[in-house]
Amino acid sequence: MALALALARRGLGNVAPNPAVGCVIVQGSIIVGRGWTQPGGRPHAETQALAQAGAAARGATAYVTLEPCAHQGATPPCAVALAQAGIVRVVSATTDPDPRVSGRGHALLRAAGVEVLENLLEAEARALNAGFLLRVTEGRPWLTLKLAVTLDGRIATADGASRWITGPEARRAVHLMRGQHDAVMVGIGTALADDPNLTARDLGLAWQPIRIIVDSQARLSADSALARTAAEVPVWICHSAPAQPMPGLRLIRCAATTAGQVDLADALQRLGTAGLTRIFCEGGAGLAAGLLSTGLVDEVVCISAGRFFGAGGTPSVAEIGGVVLPSAPDFHLVEHRRLGDDVLHHWLHAK
Repeated sequence: MALALALARRGLGNVAPNPAVGCVIVQGSIIVGRGWTQPGGRPHAETQALAQAGAAARGATAYVTLEPCAHQGATPPCAVALAQAGIVRVVSATTDPDPRVSGRGHALLRAAGVEVLENLLEAEARALNAGFLLRVTEGRPWLTLKLAVTLDGRIATADGASRWITGPEARRAVHLMRGQHDAVMVGIGTALADDPNLTARDLGLAWQPIRIIVDSQARLSADSALARTAAEVPVWICHSAPAQPMPGLRLIRCAATTAGQVDLADALQRLGTAGLTRIFCEGGAGLAAGLLSTGLVDEVVCISAGRFFGAGGTPSVAEIGGVVLPSAPDFHLVEHRRLGDDVLHHWLHAK
């Protein structure tokens, strides 16, 4: 199952709206087939593993990181395929909460005479597919907030300079994290100030995350790097005010707050409806504050560099109104490691 989970991770960032699943088929003590969800969500992991195993699947055990599907979609149900291939035992890590599956996959297998064991390495499997699970149960994607900050919590100097706070090792790690998410999100302030590309570079990836701009007035310039490259890598604009169509860009009209800004909870629901399961938010300070204040941040990746910009620098998070200590956004540390001269801290929301 640990191998199946490792295979499943290969699908992160390129299988939405489907989950990233891994499957390993074992005959005796020999692995005869393995697979993972392919780009775009098809073929499924089980289909890949069965094709590799061929006739050796008969009498074998399949280890699958998520309950095999039981509904007819673009391909036949994986539970049926496993039973028809002669698999005699299926070990799954966790149940699929999708109402079209949700126990039906396991039931279908048992009805076909296949032994089913559930919940092996369940916590690891649920963490891997947290975005898919959240989209199914709450309608929104998992949101990772990334902060690259000085030791005093600044993301830019007093004159707005921000490139580069962290070193090359940290920047490469960020590109990898972008590639493991369905989309990268920034606020319009960051888009206008930095004119970023927001792509995952220098990793040889065959896919790119969708680029999302939270832009209440739809002010992104047609001359921006994002707009100029929208034909190659999609750009979506979450806006709240009426906007004219922008060539090559997808406009997503969202509800507005009383201040006329994009209602972030509504925006994430709309992005979930559009099929996204994992979003990597890279700020800026206002967007970070808005997401934190509404409880929409599921994890934080903070990379700190050994620099100080002082009180005149831009803070990583803008003011969050009404914060009192007992109810302040609370996260617990799950990982820390060195990236060159910088330090990465990984935090999960304390729910």
